[in-house]
Amino acid sequence: MWSTVILLGVLLIVPSLLADEHWWQHANFYQIYPRSFKDSDGDGVGDLRGIMEKVPYLRRELGIDAIWLSPIFKSPMADFGYDIADFRDIHSEFGTIADLEALATACNAEGLKLILDFVPNHSSDESEWFLKSVQKDPTYSDYYVWHPGKTLANGTRVPPSNWVSVFRGSAWEWNDVRKEYYLHQFLVKQPDLNYRNPALVQEMKDVMTFWLGKGVHGFRIDAVPYLFESLPVNGVYPDEEKSGETDDPDNPTYLVHQHTQNLDETFDMMYQWRKVVDDFKQQTQSEDIVLMAEAYTPLLNIIRLFGNEVSEGAHIPFNFEVLSNTFKDTTGQQFYDNIKRWLDVVPENRFSNWVLGNHDNKRVSSRLGVARADLYQIALNVLPGVAVTYNGDELAMEDVFISWKDTIDPAACNSNPKDYLLYSRDPVRTPFQWDDSVSAGFSTNRTTWLPVASNYKTLNYKAQKAAPRSHVKIFKALVRLRKQRTLREGTMDMQLVGDNIIVIKRHLEGVSTIIAVLNFNKTTETVKLSSVFQGLPSAFEVITSSMQTNYIDGSIVGRDEVVLPADAAIVLEGNVANGI
Repeated sequence: MWSTVILLGVLLIVPSLLADEHWWQHANFYQIYPRSFKDSDGDGVGDLRGIMEKVPYLRRELGIDAIWLSPIFKSPMADFGYDIADFRDIHSEFGTIADLEALATACNAEGLKLILDFVPNHSSDESEWFLKSVQKDPTYSDYYVWHPGKTLANGTRVPPSNWVSVFRGSAWEWNDVRKEYYLHQFLVKQPDLNYRNPALVQEMKDVMTFWLGKGVHGFRIDAVPYLFESLPVNGVYPDEEKSGETDDPDNPTYLVHQHTQNLDETFDMMYQWRKVVDDFKQQTQSEDIVLMAEAYTPLLNIIRLFGNEVSEGAHIPFNFEVLSNTFKDTTGQQFYDNIKRWLDVVPENRFSNWVLGNHDNKRVSSRLGVARADLYQIALNVLPGVAVTYNGDELAMEDVFISWKDTIDPAACNSNPKDYLLYSRDPVRTPFQWDDSVSAGFSTNRTTWLPVASNYKTLNYKAQKAAPRSHVKIFKALVRLRKQRTLREGTMDMQLVGDNIIVIKRHLEGVSTIIAVLNFNKTTETVKLSSVFQGLPSAFEVITSSMQTNYIDGSIVGRDEVVLPADAAIVLEGNVANGI
């Protein structure tokens, strides 16, 4: 089938870099879920020493620029590290502060940047801060959001408002010692910190500075929209309106969260944190210290996180447009629209970022289909800006079925045996598949904190490294390509051909033209590139292509002879001056 009709196009001029380029602006970031990456001591849980052992894999083999670690701080692990008991210590399962410093040193020696998860919205209820707040210690009494609640006409005490937790049920919990309710937008064991208390604000800034002093290069800031809530009016917190989306009052979607998410103060707090890292950079004469912001929120709120006319904000507020709106049956038109929605609103002086997987969403191969795993890797890596990869996605690892009996994710455990798989994040957090040895080479222990995938004997890094073609070899080729000037400085032109083929052109005058062709059709397609773009070289070199194609890397293909099987993609490079 010939695909030649162009329906839509986008031309983007990438912000000029040249002399003032910063390390993160076109970097490949790699998220590590520490419990599942590499176990160095045989206890079945991944740790910092295990990550340090794999620094050569990350930097020398994959070519990654920066790693971001999910939480490693001291925690009772009610939410696997997102319930922090001590913001200035490392959880013993992961190692020690000395291990973190050793990892930072190892990363620095390889030119690999180390980013830590910063979880500012809440602490653990086992934190010393919370325990002292319960006792109304003068220093910590106002570190959390407390309220005596409301008393009904019959004398019954009820929560201060109808607010609902992300993990279901009331966001208020009664404390029988203090005789007040405390706010928890997440688990009962995760009391919200009070950012209307200047002492708490300074405490958290000091936490950031503490870890910067240990050699980290930035933070991924968790759950940004939840930092502030509306103030009480005449001592009473306002109720939120019903959304009409569900009849289940314990479901967070039951309410419209106008009083508990995305308040104006939240954005100002991000700007204050940016000043903390910029001040540290200036004081130490170091490279950029990066802030990444996690916020599942409308796109215009994401853009606000970048900053405003007077204040800088997050360097990389995560763009979840593609992740949240791409599915197994997504068409080329829909994927094109997902990309364009971001490009239409991102300010000219800001850098885009692209992410399709993380520890909270089903793996790309399971959510979108293994057949398209390479297609999406190609798309994300040829688009301008930052690319973020979740550990294991470079291998096209898949979700692992975890029974109700073995489920440990609180998001699922708070559900029921019928519906738990809708909420469980355990399947995406299973151990990394390094090789075909015991526990996939993740651990010497046959019992791991979550079970290893049953397909690890064939789906693992060792096997893919040895194979003539593999998902990880495609990923490596893409990362290498992203080091080139054309992808760092060149313009981008994206065209939709028919309903299901996307062609992306990156061009830098005098250097090269890079073309990516993505086939979302369920049939083999031949694409005539001369009908899509004018002035192309007559032939191109194949840089890499999806596993199901017959192309060999380094081979030559005519510009009007690009043949792609269903769900496949290809990356080509050429130069008008020499024809290829």
